[in-house]
Amino acid sequence: MIDVLVLVHSVHGNTLGLAREIARGVESVDGAAARLRGVPPITSALDPKAAEWPDDGPALVESRDLAECGGLILGSPTRFGNMASAVKHFLDGTASEWFSGTLAGKPAGVFTSTSSLHGGQESTLLSMMIPLLHHGMVLVGLPYTESALTTTSSGGTPYGASHWAGPDSDRPLTDDETTLARALGKRVAGLAVKL
Repeated sequence: MIDVLVLVHSVHGNTLGLAREIARGVESVDGAAARLRGVPPITSALDPKAAEWPDDGPALVESRDLAECGGLILGSPTRFGNMASAVKHFLDGTASEWFSGTLAGKPAGVFTSTSSLHGGQESTLLSMMIPLLHHGMVLVGLPYTESALTTTSSGGTPYGASHWAGPDSDRPLTDDETTLARALGKRVAGLAVKL
């Protein structure tokens, strides 16, 4: 059984909801299992109270999760058209995995959630791809053979799955967003099993 690590940072629960749909897509592939983990929160210099991880969230990621996975799907809310600082901080701490080639040759995908429709979904996805390329991962997107890409009026891009959460972060996942999230999980898991 190949584990695909679905690694997420989520503040309002929207990116975590997308991660759970991606995990369902992973689990639909024979020989693949989803390992859902969270990126540890960090404390802001502007707001020095300790950041907390929700009790109902997945376990926090450990270095062994990276070593044991056969693929990785990384998710973050959008922050000014970029990944959240907690995700960047986590990635910055993976130098030993980079030196040892822990993730090299493994398939990877990315996903995000934004509060505004044009809030930088694609630039966030692209920003998360760069460190994965440095790790030597094989990036997986969503091809236009996924018909939901041409019909979606919310989230979903060829760069990865996405969700438009709305200004109050209360919009549920649409059918197209759910379809594309599961498709991303299925594509990464399928390649992980083949590799």
